[in-house]
Amino acid sequence: MAGLAVGVSSMKAGERALLHVGWELGYGKEGSFSFPNVPPMADIIYEVELIGFDEVKEGKSRGDMTAEERIGSADRRKMDGNSLFKDEKLEEAMQQYEMAIAYLGDDFMFQLFGKYRDMALAVKNPCHLNMAACLIKLKRHEEAIAQCTIVLAEDENNAKALFRRGKARAELGQTDAAREDFLKARKHAPEDKAIARELRLLDEHDKAVYKKQKELYKGIFGPPPQPKPASVLTRIWEWLILIYQWLLSLIYRLSKRERHKAD
Repeated sequence: MAGLAVGVSSMKAGERALLHVGWELGYGKEGSFSFPNVPPMADIIYEVELIGFDEVKEGKSRGDMTAEERIGSADRRKMDGNSLFKDEKLEEAMQQYEMAIAYLGDDFMFQLFGKYRDMALAVKNPCHLNMAACLIKLKRHEEAIAQCTIVLAEDENNAKALFRRGKARAELGQTDAAREDFLKARKHAPEDKAIARELRLLDEHDKAVYKKQKELYKGIFGPPPQPKPASVLTRIWEWLILIYQWLLSLIYRLSKRERHKAD
């Protein structure tokens, strides 16, 4: 697209922009009735993030590559990202993974089937998972969950995606959802010690929370109040009442005896 090319050529790596492409430099009077579907004489607004440049490195534009070439270029980007990840250069590694994924965008994947789709997913899914690993290290857990969920949409039994999503959820305090992910991951990788360790940590966390809540409730409700010892004045008053009752009883008995003698 001529308009998109003009807009992107004025951008710097890492920059984000909204590009308004007029229909003359877009899909023209005829529009497009394939993918994407664009009406005739329609202006287009793109939200673009320029991840980086790769024209010189690859030798030809992405649109001119065959499916094998695009998958191969994406794989090379993934390997570059892995090297940066090992050196703890997480931001740079993520940039390479993003560029690899850009070769395997939705419009490209939509056209693939059979062995070509399998080849593309064998590169694309690890890039998303490696992105998730970087994001977990950077404490960007919500984004890590999103990357793992993309993989699980294609492969719901992917143990690595379930494990990393569970780890990100655990860091966010979503313990029930995290445990569910870890248990699913263990079903597909029963010998994985990392999964067992995370489940053990969740159990220890739950026990600690229960103990803390128990102590809290104990402090709120506490033991039943004990009766306070009676004060000196209270005791004197009680004795006076007893003496008064004894005197009334004595007077009643004496008066009764006098009436009996009179009779």
